[in-house]
Amino acid sequence: MKKTFAVNIIHRPEMVPEYAEKVTGHGKAEDIGRKALLTESLDIFRFQQETAHKNGLKTTIQMTYASLFNDEAVSIAKEDHEKYGDEIALSLLGLPCKEFREKYNTKDFCIWMFSMEDKKRIVDDVFGKFHDIFGFYPESTGSYYMDADLTNYIKEKYPSVKCAVATCWEEGPKAYHTCNNSWYTLFDGGPWNPWIPSKQNTHAPAANEEEDSGIVAIPHLSRDLLACYDGNGSNFGTHPQNVLRGMIYDSKTWEFPYFYNLVDQYRHLAKFNNGYSYNMMFVGPGWLNKMGRWEAPYELLKKSYEEGMAYYGDLKKEGQLVDMTMSEFADFYRENKTYTEPECALWKDILYGSNKQLFWYCDPYMRAQVNMDQGGAIVDLRPYAAKLRWEVGIGTKHVQDASYPFLIQEKYRAGYFTHYAGEGTIRSAKICYEGEEVDLALCRTHATFSEEGKTRILTLDPVDIEFYDLTVKLQTVISFEEGASNIKIERHILDMSKPDAKVTINEYMVACYGTTEYPEDMTGIVLTTGNERIDYEYRCREAGVKGSKEAKAVIPAIETAVSVSTDREDAYTYIREGYAFSPMFTLGTQAEIGNKEVFTTWLKLAKAD
Repeated sequence: MKKTFAVNIIHRPEMVPEYAEKVTGHGKAEDIGRKALLTESLDIFRFQQETAHKNGLKTTIQMTYASLFNDEAVSIAKEDHEKYGDEIALSLLGLPCKEFREKYNTKDFCIWMFSMEDKKRIVDDVFGKFHDIFGFYPESTGSYYMDADLTNYIKEKYPSVKCAVATCWEEGPKAYHTCNNSWYTLFDGGPWNPWIPSKQNTHAPAANEEEDSGIVAIPHLSRDLLACYDGNGSNFGTHPQNVLRGMIYDSKTWEFPYFYNLVDQYRHLAKFNNGYSYNMMFVGPGWLNKMGRWEAPYELLKKSYEEGMAYYGDLKKEGQLVDMTMSEFADFYRENKTYTEPECALWKDILYGSNKQLFWYCDPYMRAQVNMDQGGAIVDLRPYAAKLRWEVGIGTKHVQDASYPFLIQEKYRAGYFTHYAGEGTIRSAKICYEGEEVDLALCRTHATFSEEGKTRILTLDPVDIEFYDLTVKLQTVISFEEGASNIKIERHILDMSKPDAKVTINEYMVACYGTTEYPEDMTGIVLTTGNERIDYEYRCREAGVKGSKEAKAVIPAIETAVSVSTDREDAYTYIREGYAFSPMFTLGTQAEIGNKEVFTTWLKLAKAD
């Protein structure tokens, strides 16, 4: 692929922007038809469009339901489509307006939270209104999240749709808590960059044409893959007002270099993805109201938007950026990406000044995070191989929670660093020698990325492990073979202070399942190795077999099978059941190795029968 930095600039004329009614109508009874609100919203939309065009950028105009009732908003969209080539698309955000509330008698506005019957009614209503006004159906749509059933219905009924904003990366419990437990939009665990969603689950990429939902999905904003994971994503994205909300600017000069660094780090991802990188800005008008937002005055909001857009414009003039509409991007993506081609991101801290480095990997079978600050431990793992069907909305088991379940998640299930007794979820290794033990999660390191054929390789810098009378230099190599649904982990003993010494490497995985911090019922999980079997009953049992090559867990609740395996005949492989205070399970295999030797294991994922 020719090196391409593709950028989507998306604006929506939200006539009743989130939060803005309370600001514009301060001290007055609620009135979402207030003229001052509509006038200001249109002024902001017009400003956003003019700012993009002034910098030579075309946009995708996602018309909201409310804007379809406004002649001026429609007129602006038509004019900019003719003059600048902007795409006129349709957003399923911006539903709240007088007409919607009177028709549906609800204040709900998140399309994925409605019952399936209402989703269909609303989609037909909004798409029909769009067609009445523009004379065609849109090629692009979107929301904060679009569940699989909703996407499948839209594609079947309105086949012109080829692209959609389909999730908001890591908008889960962390974001919920920082919104004072009031923002009931839980959908973390999905891709951070564009993907083709499967028919079964929006978050899980399609593995082949049969699973293909028919659209290309893009995220709602491009997030900082480190700061967002550790904290609230709404503060760390390529949306200038996100950066202001996070107070990541100089209060005296009003400069915000972090925004440009974030865009540049997304550009840098081309190095790990065959020359392709992506960035997007999806901006409604609520952020730019004259009363100011996030302790920032309007003048700073305006400046941030103008300068952020100017940065994109300068990159385009330098030939380093290709601005695309959403439908153009969908065509580009289909032409240049295969189903099994992974998305990779070796990401460094650009905000806090640390040396922390993460690696993210996503393909149709898994999403995994490797944390070099914890010796290359896997600290987030989503088993896409299960293609778990997860219905969302009123009338389902998941009215609000659309997250893809995890097996490992250090933020919601601790990790190596636990407060008290018990274990947190992690995939790591312990090096043991004459009664001493060191976990690699305590060994900070860095990594480099490479490719060999269809395999993406993460090579970690060697670490020195010091025992009482032995020093071991160990290097970890982690390989992701395209289409294989497994992670290969090699531990190379490069040197020992005692060349004849032997150490035991204990490769282990502590896991569970869930979408939040709260434990799920582990009953029903089956652990096996060799001829040993444990049916999970919270009884803290353990079993192991010398010569067994695989420890396996089947988790029926999320239709997932996971295993830790080796090809060594002399390995001791074990399974461990957790208990109520520590509701996890452990899979592991260990072997004794010497100087210049390698211990290789695999973490494998599959859909459980």
